[in-house]
Amino acid sequence: MTQKANSSSREHFGSRLGFILAAAGAAVGLGNIWGFPTQAASNGGGAFLMVYLIMIMVVAFPMLVVEMAIGRHGQANPVDSMRSLTSSPVGKRAGAAVGWLGLSVPSAVLAFYSIVGGWLICFLLGAITDLLGMEAATAWFKGFSVERNLFGTLVFYVLTVLIVQGGVKQGIEKWSTRLMPALFVLFAMLFIYIMTQSGAVEGLKHYLVPDFDKVWDRKLILAAMGQGFFSLTIGGCSMLIYGSYLSKKENLPKMAINVTLVDTAVAFIAGLVVLPAMFVAMQKGVQIYAEDGSLLSSDTLVFTVLPLMFDSLGLLGQLFAVVFFLLLTIAALTSSISMLECPVALVSERFESKRSTTSWVLGGLIALVSVVIVFNFGALFGLVATVATQYLQPTAALFFCLFGGWVWSRHSKIKELEQGCPEFTQGWFGKLWPIYIKFVCPILVTTVIWASFG
Repeated sequence: MTQKANSSSREHFGSRLGFILAAAGAAVGLGNIWGFPTQAASNGGGAFLMVYLIMIMVVAFPMLVVEMAIGRHGQANPVDSMRSLTSSPVGKRAGAAVGWLGLSVPSAVLAFYSIVGGWLICFLLGAITDLLGMEAATAWFKGFSVERNLFGTLVFYVLTVLIVQGGVKQGIEKWSTRLMPALFVLFAMLFIYIMTQSGAVEGLKHYLVPDFDKVWDRKLILAAMGQGFFSLTIGGCSMLIYGSYLSKKENLPKMAINVTLVDTAVAFIAGLVVLPAMFVAMQKGVQIYAEDGSLLSSDTLVFTVLPLMFDSLGLLGQLFAVVFFLLLTIAALTSSISMLECPVALVSERFESKRSTTSWVLGGLIALVSVVIVFNFGALFGLVATVATQYLQPTAALFFCLFGGWVWSRHSKIKELEQGCPEFTQGWFGKLWPIYIKFVCPILVTTVIWASFG
């Protein structure tokens, strides 16, 4: 299939808001609602928040523009979009290899992410059965068994595939414009509720008032840089694929800044809810920090500490447990649909296959990998998560960046961004950006990779 024929019939997002909410939804996942507050709690609250906000603008945003621009320029899946950046045969082969590497990221991430998504669905169902007084069912949903994990994972896949098979407008855009506002409403309800509890104000202070002594801590800076990077799914291919569904008439840098702002707002609001909730739990006698000041259960904060807090608050707490896990399930789904969309777009474009069939087949194949992980949880879960997020994703981001900075000609890059933003090169961002992604971004990404080995 030729590139031209492909782009003329290509489906696009129906509205700006639809694109912004879908792309922000792709970025908003458990990284924002689970990872960000946990990192903030582990790294001095306000100091971490301040450095994180700087890192989002300095590292993540310029790279988001690169990924979206590559996708929109190619008007195709990641492999063909990377090929379109150069006319040299060697460059095209290398570009395709980078595209395949990029595609391995969402597929590998989805394999473990859907298991966590399954836990959330089970905790949500457990919170509902708890409200209804169904003790045996609640114990099953909240227990950690192979059967429960398998059930949750498969339900999560079915929901993801059902949305992706609908296509860009009828599937991804339609559901993102419903799920994302729901996310903000549920957060607002939780925030108001938690702030009425004793201890919440202390948590809020810890989160919003930076300790300037900690701002220069190397560990904190690296943690904030890594978190900012994963928060916007840089290197995860989702932004590249969503960029390819963006009309040439749209102002791409403006769209990227809107996606960045929505995504950062969700992480910020998650901190507003989770950190005060931790301090409320501490007031209730739940131990959160160890003697040395480190978080006791950083990886299970969302699954252990917060449910304990909800349990201690009676019936209202049980109701809000339902709200909280519904919120997390929504966040997980808005990300998983973008992960599945990456391989689905490639296969349905290359083979002109039916989208619904492709979605079920590819969803089923990745689900099989998840099933293997569920049955060998201890050996595989941590391994797959580490390989996908600490090695594959930053490496793909580095190659996207090198290709966007060095292989894609400056003239062609500028031309792409001037479509929909004719005054791009007049502003300071337009003057700085081509040099910045050529020299500064690769160094910053290499630092993130180096830190993950440290």
